[in-house]
Amino acid sequence: MKTLLKIFAGVVVALVLLIIAIPFLLPVDYIFEKVSTSVEQTTGRTLTIKGEKSLSVFPSLKLELNDVRLANLKASNQSDMVSMKQLAIHIPYLSVLSGDVELEKFVIQQPRILLEKMSDGQVNWQLVQPTSTPTPSKAQAPQSADLPEGFDIMLGEVAIYDGEIQYVDHQAGTQTELTAVNISIELPSLFKDLSIKGQVTYMNEAFKLNTQLSTPAKVIQGADFSLRNEMSSSLLSVNFDGDIFKAGEEFKGSVYVKGSSIKNILSWQNIALEAKENAFNQFELDAQIHAYQETLTLSSIKMALDELAMTGNASIVTTAAPSISAKMDLGMLDLNPYLPVAQAQEDNSEKQSEVAQPIIWDDTELDLSGLNAINADIKVKSTGLIANKITLGENAFSVQLNKGIAKLAMTEFNAYSGKGVGSVIVNANQAPYKITTDFKLIGIDAEPLLSDAAGFDKLMGKGELNWQLTTQGKSQKAFMSQLAGDASFSFNDGAVKGANIAALVRKAKEMLKGDLSAVKDGLNAGFDKSQQTDFTALTGSMKFNNGVGNNTDLYLASPLIRITGSGTVDLPKTQLSYRLVTGIVDSIEGQGTKDTSTGFKIPVKIKGPFHDVSINLDMGKAAEDEVKNKAKDKIKDKLKGLFG
Repeated sequence: MKTLLKIFAGVVVALVLLIIAIPFLLPVDYIFEKVSTSVEQTTGRTLTIKGEKSLSVFPSLKLELNDVRLANLKASNQSDMVSMKQLAIHIPYLSVLSGDVELEKFVIQQPRILLEKMSDGQVNWQLVQPTSTPTPSKAQAPQSADLPEGFDIMLGEVAIYDGEIQYVDHQAGTQTELTAVNISIELPSLFKDLSIKGQVTYMNEAFKLNTQLSTPAKVIQGADFSLRNEMSSSLLSVNFDGDIFKAGEEFKGSVYVKGSSIKNILSWQNIALEAKENAFNQFELDAQIHAYQETLTLSSIKMALDELAMTGNASIVTTAAPSISAKMDLGMLDLNPYLPVAQAQEDNSEKQSEVAQPIIWDDTELDLSGLNAINADIKVKSTGLIANKITLGENAFSVQLNKGIAKLAMTEFNAYSGKGVGSVIVNANQAPYKITTDFKLIGIDAEPLLSDAAGFDKLMGKGELNWQLTTQGKSQKAFMSQLAGDASFSFNDGAVKGANIAALVRKAKEMLKGDLSAVKDGLNAGFDKSQQTDFTALTGSMKFNNGVGNNTDLYLASPLIRITGSGTVDLPKTQLSYRLVTGIVDSIEGQGTKDTSTGFKIPVKIKGPFHDVSINLDMGKAAEDEVKNKAKDKIKDKLKGLFG
């Protein structure tokens, strides 16, 4: 037993002496020479050490190299591709004893890595030289190489602390920098999975990384490989899980993106975005992705923005002017949070909200130049759409955008209890922008439509509304001022709100018979929301020029009166001016009678701003026609005294 203990103790002492002797048996310069020669043979780059070199044996065999440099391409104006303050290499004892030096662990302090794409397309990170010259092409594919037989790199773990990575694309003239790089790379072999975990900082924003690549050998050889990447920060998270084909020319997989605020991301990129508090906040994208050459395809899209939820498919051709094609279901699309912020009006009184307010068109200039940046062919449907006060039901439309000209075609249109079709063409090639519209609406409820679209709530009824209008400008106000074209309408079973014209005409008739007491309270009345003129038919057409619509064929029919008229609707000034000729029907058969006579007639003036329309009888001419020579002067004097 004592003999065995002596033998064991002798072996231990021998191993300790051997370990102590290793620095003397294998000088540091010898080990560095082996490493440097291997690097230069593999990459064609020179590895130099300008600082001190040391080798320690406790607690493990470790080679420390200070101020390490890896040479760059000769075509670069920067001499080093990689520099580092210190490189600590952990070497297994057994590999040293066998004469075949292996690397177990790297610890890299303050590395500075320069990645460059030269003007001729050559990249400086192509460390393993290709075995054959690739065939030139317009879009040069990444070069691949055959690994030498038996060649492998087994780094174990590479720990990087406080690193910097700079990417310079001399072709595009762009530069990107990553700072505070603190990551751990596990590379047990070129033929096993590469794992990267850690954190980097880009533009003062820290991003956590977790990447799995299978395998580095496949990447170097240009074979298909798998990639799984998770990246997260306070701004957003991006996950990709898929496969890379054809030496990086093609990839497919699943992508998931989520963030809490688009506004914060744009602000981080120094892009200003004026938006409402409830707009451009949280977002989410879940889709299958496929990219090949210049085409990126997204399928099975599930996308959310604030309260919006969308599904569909899309593809993007990433040329100089990107081209987008898509088929999307937008769900319930409320655009109000994303429309320009209107200027707030001062509240001058506590009762202001109860009083009708003037309509003021927004003079804020719109910037539609972005329409020139992309081309598109998009088909969209939604269960509803809200823009300002305009509310649509289920609808379907297509958008075609080519060289700054956008064409919107409404193929299915449900709104205000009716249906319709129409088109809008926006030409944003240059300012002022030009807009052309062509719509036909059937069964439309007039009051909510006109109230929501133009703030005009004086007309009730259902019917048809058609228009072919053009305009140009850079703001809502300019568009209203330049409106031109034709419009027509035909409404049934409704009413004109604000006055009972039939009652006014009857009072006028009584007055012209000499009974002034019958009309003392109501001949010249302002707008009264409790009064209305019912009709069973209301038709007319209008021609617009510079925002002013002229109507000459207005016709209203009801059981007791007929009204014809003409006038103007001034949209820029939001003014209404009409002269109606009213007639009380002689027959009680109503509007269905074949008797077109209307007996007593009297003109009516309708005038004023949209929010405060006044309705007045034009008594001067009516008196001359009806009374003729009977007490003409006397009645005129009484009328003059009554109306001033």
